[in-house]
Amino acid sequence: MDKYFKVLPKSGAHICEKNDSERLQLDAKRAKKEVNIDNRASDPGLRCRISDYPINDRDDVRRYYLLKGPCQPKTYEFPKTIIGNISRKFNPAWFEHFPSWLEYSIEKDAAFCLFCYLFKQDMGQQSGANSFVVDDFKNWKKGFAKFKEHVGGPTSIHNHAVIQSNYLMDSRQHIDTSFHKQTDQAKEDYRTRLTATINCVRFLIRQGLALRGNDESDASLNQGNFLELLRFLGDHNESINKVILQNAPENHKLTAPDIQKDIINAMAVETTSLIIKDIGENYFSILLDESRDISTKEQMAIALRYVDRTGQVIERFVGIVHVFDTSAQSLKLALLQFFSEHGLSITRIRGQGYDGASNMRGEFNGLKTLIMNENSSAYYVHCFAHQLQLALVAVAKSNVQVAWLFDMVSAVKNIITVSCKRQELLRISQFNLLIEGLQSGELSSGTGINQVRNLKRAGDTRWGSHFGSLLSMIGLFSSVIDVLEIVQHDHHSSSEQKASTFALLDLIQTFDFVIILFLMKNILGITNSLSQSLQRKELDIVNAMNLVRISKQLLQNMRDEGWENLLKQVSAFCCKYKIDIPDMDTLYIARGRSRRRAREMTNLHYYRAELFYAVIDTQLQELNNRFTEITTELLLCMTCLSPNDSFSLFDKQKLIRLAEFYPFEFSRIDLIELESQLDTYILDVRSDNDLSDISGIDELAKKLIEKRKNILYPLVYLLVNLVLVLPVATAMVERAFSAMKIVKNRLRNRMGDSLMNDCLVTYIEKDIFDSVENETIIQRFQNMKSRRGQL
Repeated sequence: MDKYFKVLPKSGAHICEKNDSERLQLDAKRAKKEVNIDNRASDPGLRCRISDYPINDRDDVRRYYLLKGPCQPKTYEFPKTIIGNISRKFNPAWFEHFPSWLEYSIEKDAAFCLFCYLFKQDMGQQSGANSFVVDDFKNWKKGFAKFKEHVGGPTSIHNHAVIQSNYLMDSRQHIDTSFHKQTDQAKEDYRTRLTATINCVRFLIRQGLALRGNDESDASLNQGNFLELLRFLGDHNESINKVILQNAPENHKLTAPDIQKDIINAMAVETTSLIIKDIGENYFSILLDESRDISTKEQMAIALRYVDRTGQVIERFVGIVHVFDTSAQSLKLALLQFFSEHGLSITRIRGQGYDGASNMRGEFNGLKTLIMNENSSAYYVHCFAHQLQLALVAVAKSNVQVAWLFDMVSAVKNIITVSCKRQELLRISQFNLLIEGLQSGELSSGTGINQVRNLKRAGDTRWGSHFGSLLSMIGLFSSVIDVLEIVQHDHHSSSEQKASTFALLDLIQTFDFVIILFLMKNILGITNSLSQSLQRKELDIVNAMNLVRISKQLLQNMRDEGWENLLKQVSAFCCKYKIDIPDMDTLYIARGRSRRRAREMTNLHYYRAELFYAVIDTQLQELNNRFTEITTELLLCMTCLSPNDSFSLFDKQKLIRLAEFYPFEFSRIDLIELESQLDTYILDVRSDNDLSDISGIDELAKKLIEKRKNILYPLVYLLVNLVLVLPVATAMVERAFSAMKIVKNRLRNRMGDSLMNDCLVTYIEKDIFDSVENETIIQRFQNMKSRRGQL
């Protein structure tokens, strides 16, 4: 018995206390050594040892890395090291010779062996030193010979590792066949259950809906979206009803939350893989922004902009990453980690698109500077839509009259929307005016018109919100007056509310308020069209600059010729609502000032010079100050590729200068060849009738590929590609944050970061997600870990 049970000493209680202390220390030591199985680094220099993982999880870790394959950043710019007075570096051609096991660590600039990392501990130490496992290999002079020696003979650990990897890759061999032996019918039932589960999950995450319910017990009347949908599917399909609702084993229904998460992860991984595959070896730009989610976690959204094989400009959302702080260094590390996990390289970046925050665009420590220090061709463009919004906000804050206008509009909205009763009065007033208008013939009836509207609030960070707030104020002006008069005379209103309402009624029914209202409506109408155009995914930087120029010209035309039209609009509005119109030839007297202190100017001079001209000039000045990129040499050279007016802006010298901005793509020999290609190219495209009526570089790229001219002029097409890749606006990541509020809402505020990322990728990129077949998802799901059911 002593062989199996340790005899306790007969000494006092202090020995028991000593044993308890040793046991606690041992448990603490074991707990300290435990490693999170989800912490699986892609870079071999950052991985935990296999022995550090819990013993029951090691096979799952091995299978994960075998399915992922060796870390081989083929497009990475490998650093050089002085070895024997000669500068040497890792040769990416070695990946072709040893594709199954050779790995390279960007973090340590060293080579590793995937199979040795996974299996060397189990095979013992018969192969010698710890090279390729712990002690990284950096002697590039002997690299190829060392790698061939490492492969070794039939008794080497490397060959044994290959045997073990093949054993693990075949899921049917590494599972206990005596326990999991199944009949063909059982496999067919399992596939039916799994397919039905995948279909339900696919529908719910595509709609951004929650899967789980508050009470999923059998007695619950609402078990949650997933179980209810699965039951609905079974009620309308006999085969699904049979294998899920009637005959499914209690411990193998495929309805557990972990199963749902694995399926969602498989869907997201396949969706992202298709996007990365579509990018291929092409250049791309990154679009980044950060925002807080409902659980006050800082999230960084990542989108990529690239040109596909057909010449189409594509912007794709590829993921969202939780960052602990928003410093530039933290954002860069999170981005590099994301690139490492998805096989992307920072050397392929040719553009950066962010907002104007200091941590993004800082000249010394900003994210754009940190990336350009490693890749000088990753040019930064401040989001055009964001710059436009900043220009509008600057005008609203710098001009006293405009600031007063938006304060009045905001005050009106606050008084009316603070009460449900007042909002109902606003709707009733609209309905009564609608009936009167239809009866008098002023309004026409039809589908989708004459809808009930609400007052909108202007927000500094919401694009187009200022324009929407003014439109709603003009459209609801009569109803607003009716509601404010009711509030003023309502005996339930406090004296303070009555006083503020009285002041608002007096102020908004003045000529000053109406003329500023219509002036800003006309100005924001021009800039709002620009804002909408800047948010299009396919817009290129040259067309964006052209749209900015057009908007400036329209504002200048309004300044030169728009006064009379504005005065007519304001006068008609004032006559309709019986607002006094001042005589333009009389002396202007500001409200609240005596006539003795009045400035010697007429009403016409004040409203036209002091208001109309001043506001437009301020708006033009802000646009010129904000959009400084338009005057940079890089973007001026890009305009020479524009096909507008039969390539009238073509300038060979500027295009050669544009190529010099990308030294990694154009060597000295390439620049000489580009010069001769440009001469032939411009004669060819100008004589082609199909290219005479196109507008925009995006259409030019499609036509060049359609006519196979990208093969005739590869260097010219490369220039076109680089121009199209350059980002214009960060609308894609802004849409991602809007989707985040739908997916991770108040009721799902405990959603994990990984699950939220998977849900967002499939929810936002629906077209890619729809192209992923169920069979692909099934294979990914089965290969994630050991499954009870086999196919």
